[in-house]
Amino acid sequence: MNLKQAYQTFEELDDLDLDEKGHERFLRRNPKKKLKHDAVFVHKQDDSHTSLNLTYKAARFEEVWLLDSLAGLYEHAWITDVLRKVKGGKEASVYLCRSGPAVETELAAAKVYRPRSLRNLKQDHIYREGRIDLDADGKKLHKDADVGAVAKRTAYGEQIRHQSWIVYEFVTLQTLYEAGADVPRPYEVSNNAILMDYIGDYAAPAPALSEISLGTSEARVLYERTLHNLELMLRHNCVHGDLSAYNILYWEGDITLIDFPQVVAPDSNRNAFQIFERDVIRTCEYSQKMGIRVDAQKLATDLWKGRGLSAAPEVDPRHLDAEDPKDRQLWQQVGRAL
Repeated sequence: MNLKQAYQTFEELDDLDLDEKGHERFLRRNPKKKLKHDAVFVHKQDDSHTSLNLTYKAARFEEVWLLDSLAGLYEHAWITDVLRKVKGGKEASVYLCRSGPAVETELAAAKVYRPRSLRNLKQDHIYREGRIDLDADGKKLHKDADVGAVAKRTAYGEQIRHQSWIVYEFVTLQTLYEAGADVPRPYEVSNNAILMDYIGDYAAPAPALSEISLGTSEARVLYERTLHNLELMLRHNCVHGDLSAYNILYWEGDITLIDFPQVVAPDSNRNAFQIFERDVIRTCEYSQKMGIRVDAQKLATDLWKGRGLSAAPEVDPRHLDAEDPKDRQLWQQVGRAL
């Protein structure tokens, strides 16, 4: 079993609750594959100033990855503890953290990305089109060596691209939060994680809309609020890229849109309208189930043209995900017109 397989099993290891001896045997089979790091957690009797007193009992492989991803947030007083994992995903996992003095609220959410080699996002070049690569400070890459490494797709260049992918989500959250959109407040970005507002309470995180059923009157209010957010994102040159009831949280009568790594720019991505149309249709599916009548395709076109944008595709939109039957069905009509 290699490191990739080992990392992919850490969630299962947690579920099995393997003992320390079991973990030791697993590690010894891969002595050359251990992740290197300069500090360990306090509960391993380390006195390093970078140690994090972790309440969350992670499996060994996950623990090392958390340290590498969150130590900087701990050192700079953004967080003081990791309490538990609240969500696991194909690209990242979200952890409930106890906030440090740098954060106004008691709890915060840390979105920790999987290693670049283990991410499971297909055809991410579709979403990268039209983006500029960003450095750790959210600024356009300016060093010739960095730009050249990205262009040549060297190992270092791929690391920069991975970092840019994360920073791009953080910058997008900053822009939308300041514009008044219903998104989590972003606090800080580290080498592999974003710290943001936690939506929910200590007992449980906010559920996604897909997990709850609402009355038609309340669903209509939230539908109108979702439209407001879609319009607001377009005004700030953003298309979510993966919006649906699964990425909209519901808490105390309000909604929060999450997961923005796939955001695209409507004026510089040739597939932007098809991506936006997919967002609108998938989001409206929930509203329709709650009794709201809406022509999602017409709505998408009206919102798009209302911003003075062209809906004419320049490439076959079915290429967005050839393995997704919903995508093929959604864009079949457009594809025939190409």
